[in-house]
Amino acid sequence: MRANVNLFWILTVFLAIVAGVYIGWSWADNSAHGLNHPEWAGTVAITLTAVLSAFIAFYLGRVHKAQGAELPEDRLDANIDDGDAELGFFSPWSWWPIVLAGAAALMFLGLAVGFWISFIAVGLGVIALVGWVYEYYRGNFAR
Repeated sequence: MRANVNLFWILTVFLAIVAGVYIGWSWADNSAHGLNHPEWAGTVAITLTAVLSAFIAFYLGRVHKAQGAELPEDRLDANIDDGDAELGFFSPWSWWPIVLAGAAALMFLGLAVGFWISFIAVGLGVIALVGWVYEYYRGNFAR
């Protein structure tokens, strides 16, 4: 995480420099056309992007300090497996996520084409969700 904090501080400095260059350049360009102010939309956008980057860098720095420990990506001797977290248990044979995705696609199709299709999608989605939740309570893999 320390690398991310450093990258965001570097990005903050870069954006602050770019904001200064942009203000000077737009002021010079507008002065050539008889105006005596910089271009405000780009000036505010780049400046606020620098401020947002500073907020993120500050937050990540505080989180890193509060954790008190180094993350695997901060160590030079870390392996790739050190950063792997347990993601959970997933059934490789389950067809219910595909049915649920089809119901969601049918729901969006119903919203775009005809609202009556959404009623069919809701029924199919409820069946798929119940089937996915209770797939370990019946059949070969019941516990």
